[in-house]
Amino acid sequence: MASGWAKDGAVQDQIDDTVQDALQRARSQLPQGQQSLTHCEECGEEIPPARRQALKGVRLCVACQEEHDKQATAFSGYNRRGSKDSQLR
Repeated sequence: MASGWAKDGAVQDQIDDTVQDALQRARSQLPQGQQSLTHCEECGEEIPPARRQALKGVRLCVACQEEHDKQATAFSGYNRRGSKDSQLR
């Protein structure tokens, strides 16, 4: 498919870059190298041992984490398309 100045596979490269950006963003939000808490820092409920073992550095119980995830704003990512329509959203 002819696409002007774009090289072959440019669309797939954009898709791959978008996926990699999303993965990097998700990984950056995981707790890193911290000691897991035994009790939730928001509500004080005990964090189950299986959760503490599965996710190192966990600070919230499941219920508080779910609420925190709901309140997180949606991430729109980068506008990798060149059309005006995608820039107007």
